[in-house]
Amino acid sequence: MAFPNSPHSPKRFVLKYFELQGGTVLPEAVLVYQTYGKLNAARDNAVLYPTSYGAQHCDVDWLVRPGGILDPTDWFVIMPNMFGNGLSTSPSNCEAAKAKGVYFTHFDNVRSQHALLKSLGIEQLALVYGWSMGAQQAYHWGALYPEWVQRIAAVCGTARTTDHNRIFLYSLQAALKGDPAWNGECFEAVPDRGFHTFTQIYASWAASQAYYRAKPYLEWGYTSLEDYLLRSWEAGYRKRDPHNLLAMIETWLHCDVGSNPVYRGSYNDAMKAITAKTLVMPATTDLYFTPEDCEAESKLIENSQYLPIPSIWGHRAGNPYQNAEDEIFIKQAVNKLLASC
Repeated sequence: MAFPNSPHSPKRFVLKYFELQGGTVLPEAVLVYQTYGKLNAARDNAVLYPTSYGAQHCDVDWLVRPGGILDPTDWFVIMPNMFGNGLSTSPSNCEAAKAKGVYFTHFDNVRSQHALLKSLGIEQLALVYGWSMGAQQAYHWGALYPEWVQRIAAVCGTARTTDHNRIFLYSLQAALKGDPAWNGECFEAVPDRGFHTFTQIYASWAASQAYYRAKPYLEWGYTSLEDYLLRSWEAGYRKRDPHNLLAMIETWLHCDVGSNPVYRGSYNDAMKAITAKTLVMPATTDLYFTPEDCEAESKLIENSQYLPIPSIWGHRAGNPYQNAEDEIFIKQAVNKLLASC
């Protein structure tokens, strides 16, 4: 769902000869971003809101509105698009990014975002707010630039990808690459079968068993489960280039806050380095980022609060644009976090 928050077109920030963590040097890396609200004179009201899997900023910026979870009346919200999502540098718009063996990591995303903020004259963030892969980036921000981040709201995401989560991601890869249009290196046509299987898998994990028993989608005009899967899930992901979907899966698979030159593989050291006041908010029924995994991570962060969202919506509870109850819960928690010292 898009929300017309800004009358302005997205902006572009260009990084020349940007070296990815995997070793590839891109002659030009482009970070596409949108801003909402105004930066105050003290430059201390900046909030960073990175994008999530498959999403572009206009898909998830509905919560940036007066009275919303992030209110641009008070906060200057910057939404950078993740590498690989089709707006920032991605396989669909950059031949170098499409080459075999090239991948993006959150180390790449966060370093580019850091350069962007410096170009905007921002040296501290009041909050990094992230859902799903956005939460992964929030944790990376807290570990890589602890002096920059006052608060983190990590909604339905973890600082590293668990083995159980990997199996899900492998199944998505297999669904897309199992299509006849995949030649071993790229898609030669639209992977119709691949998209269909991909979305069947994704939808089964994205919401809980209780959600599907409740059938809320029937209230939104869908006539059946099959209609909902086709016109909502499959239609949505067909808007994305399949090469980009694979690129973002690679980023997700590589997610580990300690796997970078700063922490040299020490996940625990990276987590302990986070000094921001951190709100860890899984959904009680999330199958991707389970409450148990999120609670364990919360215990590694000195100044953290573990606050699960009591919801049947599973992972979708973290992006509750059709779900007023969960939106209110998240909004109240984030407001309290922003009001804290």
